[in-house]
Amino acid sequence: MENITVKDLVQMTGGVLLCGDESTPVTDIWINSKEVKEGDLFIPIIGEKVDGHRFIESALEKAAATLTSRHNDIVLSEKPYIRVDDTVDALQRIGTAIRERMLDIPIVAVTGSVGKTTTREMITLALSSGKKTFHTERNLNSQIGVPITLSRMSKEDEIAVLELGISEDGQMDILSEMVKPDMAVVTTIGVAHIEFMKTQENIRKQKLSIVHSMKDRGTLFLNGDDPLLKGAVDAEQLTCRTLFYGTQEWCDYYAKDIVYDGDYSLFTLVHGEEEISVRLKALGKHNVGNCVVALAVANENGIPMATAAKAFETFEGQRQRVQRSDNRFTVIDDTYNASPDSMKASINVLCDMPCSGHRVAVLGDMFELGDNEVKYHREIGEFLLDKPIDELVVVGDLAQNIKAVLQENNSKIKVYTFSDKEEVGMSLMAMLSPEDIVLVKASNGMHLDEIVKILLS
Repeated sequence: MENITVKDLVQMTGGVLLCGDESTPVTDIWINSKEVKEGDLFIPIIGEKVDGHRFIESALEKAAATLTSRHNDIVLSEKPYIRVDDTVDALQRIGTAIRERMLDIPIVAVTGSVGKTTTREMITLALSSGKKTFHTERNLNSQIGVPITLSRMSKEDEIAVLELGISEDGQMDILSEMVKPDMAVVTTIGVAHIEFMKTQENIRKQKLSIVHSMKDRGTLFLNGDDPLLKGAVDAEQLTCRTLFYGTQEWCDYYAKDIVYDGDYSLFTLVHGEEEISVRLKALGKHNVGNCVVALAVANENGIPMATAAKAFETFEGQRQRVQRSDNRFTVIDDTYNASPDSMKASINVLCDMPCSGHRVAVLGDMFELGDNEVKYHREIGEFLLDKPIDELVVVGDLAQNIKAVLQENNSKIKVYTFSDKEEVGMSLMAMLSPEDIVLVKASNGMHLDEIVKILLS
């Protein structure tokens, strides 16, 4: 935070200063008492299991000030306590106020059921080829993370790329009101969080409410390869400027002539009469689409696509990683998270990679799929039936439904089930040859990264 004092925070939050000096400067915000530094504001969050107010005293050993919703009277402390009704609401008020101070910095907001983080990373890379670009770090994309991200913007930034994640109805309106985006990107409408939002149509409605607080003359980018987004303009009665991207010729920005070469996706990007060649260090049709919208956003912000495209030759994503083990077989580590759409995309990456050996998939449970979780896992089994995969390892109770579909259809894919992750890793080590490729994919809570560590050890 730049030039922010306790007095400013009191005004932003509508809180009451219980003690301390109102002229105290505050430089950053943290909600984890173990991460606070000198000069920070500590914000205690009341969670389902832990109340952050328990850690105020330890946080103030370094932090400059704290918010509180638990203290009502004067507090005996040299450091400022700011009393608010609700610390999360107060945090969001701070984020909103700081954005108001920096309305001259354009913000590109990214949301969607799948691919938000990779798309945000690619847009940041493309914009950074011509502008000083601020962006969301780590997973700070929630009702708590977004205002913290906003608070870290600087007057020196020329443009910002913010990732917005939601899991329930109404959350996007809150985030959009804080961010006030100049541009917005919606990647896909899948079934992530469908347990809470019930239908894909409702997920689309909630995601597209990102435009409700978009600035005048703002631009919305929609993935034309996604059936629900293809018809979104009419279905949601969108009136803002809307551009489509993808691999279809009718899109405003599209990729054609896609081929895969080692760790690279090669394609031609078309926009009107302009065509450029792109060499992307990432695999999969979905990543080609992410790259297309990144270059589209750059172009719409005055950065030539040919200039921005050069950066993608060395792109290093934070999610899916292709690595070579000491034994020379290839590991696709995609263990951060999973939904039906992202799992299908990862399977396609495995199938598209040139392979002189065996293709092996290690697939685990997908979470937060609601009452239809069995159906969605069986869909993955059906998706695998015509894929050039030699062996499948399923991990978890829900993943057994993937196995069941293959067995019911007498699939040629050899299917294995092991009792624990260490056994999976050790069995794969004995099974894999140098020419083989193995994909490891599941929801983060399955901890299949433990299998990857064994494979790469």
